[in-house]
Amino acid sequence: MKTISKFIPKYQLRLIILGIVLLFALVACSANATGEPVTLKIAVLPILDSLPMYVAEEEGLFADNNVTVEFIPVGSAPERDQLISANQADGMINEVVSTVFYNTDKTQIQIVRYARAATPEQHLFSILASADSGITSVEGLKGVEIGVSHGTVIEYLTDRLLQNQGFIQDEITTVAVPSIGDRLALLGSGELQAGMLPEPPTSLAQGGGAVVVIDDTTYPEVSFSTISFRMEIIDQHPDTIRGFLAALEEATIRINANPEDYSDLLVEKQLVPPPLVGSFAVPVYPTAGVPTLAQWQDALAWTIEKGLNQVKVSYEDSVTDEYLP
Repeated sequence: MKTISKFIPKYQLRLIILGIVLLFALVACSANATGEPVTLKIAVLPILDSLPMYVAEEEGLFADNNVTVEFIPVGSAPERDQLISANQADGMINEVVSTVFYNTDKTQIQIVRYARAATPEQHLFSILASADSGITSVEGLKGVEIGVSHGTVIEYLTDRLLQNQGFIQDEITTVAVPSIGDRLALLGSGELQAGMLPEPPTSLAQGGGAVVVIDDTTYPEVSFSTISFRMEIIDQHPDTIRGFLAALEEATIRINANPEDYSDLLVEKQLVPPPLVGSFAVPVYPTAGVPTLAQWQDALAWTIEKGLNQVKVSYEDSVTDEYLP
């Protein structure tokens, strides 16, 4: 019996074998591309910044972009960071300061989008004075202990807002009160004369008599949050990240067009405390964009100024707009 090789020249046989190998490779790639969607595990804090994610889930926008998302509720930034470090969560809402710390030794996470951002018309953070402190102006904060969470975006914003008002570093005094709830309570009791708070705790504090002395509308360039993912997830599933961000963009457009439609979702997801239900307005969310080089460099410089970091962490490695719609 004659073998097939006697009828086919050797070079043609090699081409046929190569073609078969390539065909199997293409079939395998095709199967992977059309398989089950990747599930992104997102560590989510109970903050206003997460509303577009919940809207994207509720209105089927993730599914429309072939993305499955699992939200992992967390009660604090340290809990969030533990999940990310243990590879038990893939993405999160954070800020530039924490990204600097993540990427000091190697690039572990990458910022892919703004989550929220202050504007001249809309604040994110405020420094408040207690009702009985007698402080009514920025000048009154000189030398006064301001409750912050040290080494975080809270302390960064406190420094930058006051420095922007002409304070020198010796005139800025802070005291460690890591918990937002504790800061709110101590302001209310008068045990803390001043403190930095986000919204909606700022509105709660005002309801208790605290006075907003300064907020980040005075210097909005430094105040924003971000969405970040672990590098491993970005490298392995770039199209999934694109789908996630496309869904988020559509959700953002819908919220900004009809904010009142999402008031109930704010309450349902417990992003607004009970005393503010019905009175707290849905905020405006930023459309697709990432922090600028100047914003990155300022936060990085602050970590070095405070002695928290000595490494000039790369902007190009830590921030990307490649996956935005």
